[in-house]
Amino acid sequence: MSSYPWAAGFIDDGDRPQIVTSRFSFDDGYTLERYHATGGYEGLKAALRRTPAEVHEEVKNATVLGRGGAGFPAGTKWGLMPPGKFPRYLVVNGDESEPGTYKDRLLMERDPHQLIEGCLIAAYAAGLSQVFLYIRGEMPLAHERVGAALNEAYAAGYIGRNILGTKFSVDIVLHWGAGAYVVGEETALIESLEGKRGEPRLKPPFFPAAIGLYGQPTIVNNVETLSNLPWIAVNGAAAYTAIGTATSPGTRMVAVSGHVNRPGVYEIVNGTTTFRDLFYGDEFCQGIRNGNELKAFVPGGGSAPWFTPDQLDLPFEGRLVGAAGSMLGSGAIMVMDHTTDIPKAALTLTHFYAAESCGQCTPCREGGTWLERVLQRVVDGRGSKVDLDQLLEIGESICPGNFPHAASSKLGIEATPFPYKMTTICFVGPSAYAPVHSALTLFREEFEAKIVERKHIPVTVGAPDDHH
Repeated sequence: MSSYPWAAGFIDDGDRPQIVTSRFSFDDGYTLERYHATGGYEGLKAALRRTPAEVHEEVKNATVLGRGGAGFPAGTKWGLMPPGKFPRYLVVNGDESEPGTYKDRLLMERDPHQLIEGCLIAAYAAGLSQVFLYIRGEMPLAHERVGAALNEAYAAGYIGRNILGTKFSVDIVLHWGAGAYVVGEETALIESLEGKRGEPRLKPPFFPAAIGLYGQPTIVNNVETLSNLPWIAVNGAAAYTAIGTATSPGTRMVAVSGHVNRPGVYEIVNGTTTFRDLFYGDEFCQGIRNGNELKAFVPGGGSAPWFTPDQLDLPFEGRLVGAAGSMLGSGAIMVMDHTTDIPKAALTLTHFYAAESCGQCTPCREGGTWLERVLQRVVDGRGSKVDLDQLLEIGESICPGNFPHAASSKLGIEATPFPYKMTTICFVGPSAYAPVHSALTLFREEFEAKIVERKHIPVTVGAPDDHH
């Protein structure tokens, strides 16, 4: 097993399928030598023996769901590009910045060649002219490892002109991000890649598959999504769909943080593993810390509506979690035990999203800031009951209509399915409201306990004091 400090985040116990983390147990898993020794670039060779259309169809049949948050099938996404329009690009979204998420960072640090091979297979299958790897600026080790792997791959003839003696040619460019949460949104990432301020584009017309990088058709895929492709190219779609369920096949990486005995990154079977399995299973998190009771958990990154113990038996199945009022998102799960100060937890997340607003949309720019200010006042013990209603009123200006919430027995109401309506171009605005609404809906009594009832002091109007 690996002895590097940066390897401590990944935990592997048991005989679960390992599609994207099979090299994490090696100290030198990031090197080309180790990659070759463990079957590296065999997927690319297998793909090049077939036509691009055949490889594309294989990925489409595998139903590889996007792992960046939206869960859109990769093969279907590739097919949305207008035929006959070139050049066309692949942009790899390595700007992992959702609170609680750190799986893609580990993939780039520990198995960069797997990502590179996935990029090459995608470029071949979709007829892409060039690949741009956009990696978050706060990940220096990921940049170092990916950069070194690119040099090795170029020297070995896997990247460049006439790859492995074929007519397939492609270059891969490594781009260092500047550190803005909003560029995790694919059109904002494209803006940043073009050297502009990272702000989301209006859709329509700027669907990247039609009008993307430099105005050309562009596919934006997540690091983990692409890392699945080498395995599929070697083993086939049938082997991939044999794992998990029909609607959520394969495996997925989840990053668990918070009040569990063993936080870390796990590769789990998609569609069948439940939150209860993950939190309490001996091969996973091994229960809540100090024997405490579970109070709430965020199932899909800081922007996801919260769940309570009532949802523990939900599997990692996007449709079921969405119907229950939340989302799996980026695979980041934050666990809170019964000692958690819920209003403070909500404030921490709201502060992040308010600070990360790009400022383009008024409801996000102003609404996020006001949510933070009012919530801070409540947490500091300076709030009033009016503030609680005002928080919901501000949120309504960002997310009009019924905002989703976890279907909880304590509420006695059904959940509103995800996704929600919003008045902003992207999800940053609603993300600032998600923790406020979840916390205030599920644990209103904790907010009310912080409200100090101020006594009304009557003002007496009478004769002036004789001393004055």
